Amino acid sequence: MDISNLHPQRVWKNFYALTRIPRPSKKEAKVVAFMEQFGKGLGLETIVDNVGNVIIRKPATPGMEHCKGIILQGHLDMVPQNNNDIAHDWEKDPVEPRIVKKDGEDWVYATGTTLGADNGMGVATAMAVLEAKDIKHGPIEALFTIDEETGMTGAFNLKCGLLKGDILINMDSETEGELYVGCAGGVNANASFSYEEEALPAEYQVLKIEVKGLRGGHSGMEINEGRGNANKAMARILLPLLRDHGCKLSSICGGNLRNAIPREAVAVIAAPKGKAETVKAQAEKVLAELKNELGKVDPALEISVIEASADKVMAGSVALNMIKAVAACPNEVARMSLDMPGMVETSNNLAIVKSENGKINICCLLRSSIDSSKMDLA
Repeated sequence: MDISNLHPQRVWKNFYALTRIPRPSKKEAKVVAFMEQFGKGLGLETIVDNVGNVIIRKPATPGMEHCKGIILQGHLDMVPQNNNDIAHDWEKDPVEPRIVKKDGEDWVYATGTTLGADNGMGVATAMAVLEAKDIKHGPIEALFTIDEETGMTGAFNLKCGLLKGDILINMDSETEGELYVGCAGGVNANASFSYEEEALPAEYQVLKIEVKGLRGGHSGMEINEGRGNANKAMARILLPLLRDHGCKLSSICGGNLRNAIPREAVAVIAAPKGKAETVKAQAEKVLAELKNELGKVDPALEISVIEASADKVMAGSVALNMIKAVAACPNEVARMSLDMPGMVETSNNLAIVKSENGKINICCLLRSSIDSSKMDLA
C-alpha cells in the first residue's frame, strides 16, 4: 500500500521510499547510496565516511546564520524479522506497509515483517527538514549512522571532528514531542551446549511442535508489556515431555534476532510409542494456560503438533539440561528505575535458542541504564 500521501506528506513520502529499500543491519549499502543521492539531489554537501555513515549539511536560512548548529541524528538500518510463513529476502525485498484500524485510529503496519519505523520515521523526518523551504533554521547537519541495531559500529567509528554542530537531537525516539536524554547499555549473554546424535529409536514417532502468533516486539521498548516469549513457551511444553515421558529432542529453533522478543519457535521431537497423545495434551495444556495468562497482550497465540520426520535425535541428557536452563532463564524486567518513574532500568530478553551442527546456542540480550546492574544480571 502506498502510504506516501499521509500527513505530514514530506515525512510519509520519505518513509515510504525507505520501505522500498532493503536495509538490514550490516547490509546497508543500498540505503547508504540512496541517502547519498538524496543529499546531492538537493544540492547539499553530502559526505559518506569510510564506515558508511552519511552526513548531509544544510546551510542556515538568511538571517539565521548566527544560530547554533543543530545535528539531527538517526540510523539507517532496521531489525529484519519476518513470520515463518512469510518468504522475505531481506537483501532484496521491500517492506510492504498497510493501514490498520486500531482502537478507532489508523496505524501503519507491515505485512508479515517488521516495519522499520525504528528508525525509518526518524530518518524520514530529518529528510523532510532537509527538503523544507518553509522552515527558518540555523546550520543543520543530518547524521545517519549504520548498524545501530547490532553493535552501533557506525557511531563507534565516526571520526572525531567530522561533525560541526553544537546541539545533537536524537531522532530515534518513539513518541512525538519527547526527546531522549540517555539510553540503556546492552550486553550479550551467550551459552552453548554440545551434543552428539544417535539414531531414532525403534517405534518412536516424530512430531513437530510449533509456537506462533505471539506479538514479539523490540526487547528495549516492549519488554515491560508482558508479551509472551516463544522460547519460554516451548520450554514449558518440552520440559515434562523430556523429563517424565521419555521423549527425545531432534532439533529446536526459536527467535532469530537478539533484540527482538521471539514470537515463533519450532521443535522436532521423538515420542515413544503411544505417547503422541501425551504430547498433544501437553501442548493443549500449555496453550490454555498461556491464553489465560497472555490473552490480553497475545490473543493470536497458537500451538500446534503435527507428524514430522527425522532420523536422528540428541543423545544423553544434554537436551533436558538445555530445556531446564531455558525454563529457568529470566525473560522480563528485572528492575524498574527509582530515578525515573515508569522507566525500565534492567531487563533480559531470551532471544534465540537454536540447535545446529552439534551445538545448541542460546542468546540473551541484557539491557540496563546502570552498568553494574547489567553485568550482575549477566
